[in-house]
Order: sequence, then structure tokens, then C-alpha cells
Amino acid sequence: MTAGRGGRRLVPSYLATGGRARPSRNTLDQLSVINAASGVVPEGLDPPQLRLLELLAGGALSLAEAAAYLRLPVSVTKVLVSDLVDAGHLIARAPIPAAQKHDRQILERLLSGLRAIR
Repeated sequence: MTAGRGGRRLVPSYLATGGRARPSRNTLDQLSVINAASGVVPEGLDPPQLRLLELLAGGALSLAEAAAYLRLPVSVTKVLVSDLVDAGHLIARAPIPAAQKHDRQILERLLSGLRAIR
């Protein structure tokens, strides 16, 4: 997965997944948050999977951040993450939804109440 002369990869990205192009689960998003399930790195994993688990030893990352650190496309990282989730080595959760639009009247009442405290 290292770059050769001219910045091109010596090994194509899809080989990190064994040639598979689709993840085993369709619930992963590029903003999904992934965590290591335990602090122990299991044996017998492929190098990209090991690198991913080592990255997550420092804490949670979004799938897109992990892809950037691994220098792999997000689609390839999704396949790696889904394999590790299936094996019980990773925990993935959906991204936090965007906040709903606030009611202007409530915000105005709150603001006037805060001003009244002074």
C-alpha cells in the first residue's frame, strides 16, 4: 500500500479487500464512527486490517478519517471495517443526526429570560 515513484500505489487498493468490492453490511456510512472492540490486536489479520486496529487504539474515528489515515478509498475501507465488525474486532455506530431546526419563539423567550436575570 505504499506509494512508488510518482505517487502511484505499488499495490492496487482493491487487493486490500481480497478483490471484493462490496461490504457485508450496508449500514456503514462515511460518517459512521468506529471503535476498537478491545485493546487486544488479534493475530492472523491482513496488514490493512492491522493498521486500522492500530489507528483505533488511540480512540474513535469516522470511517472517512480512517480511510484518509490508511490512504485508501472510503469504499475499500468500508469493506475492511465491515469484515472487522463481523469478526467482533470493531464496533460501528451510525453518525449522529443533524440537529433539528429550533423553534424561534422558544429561543426568543429563552433570550429574554436570560436578559431578565441581569
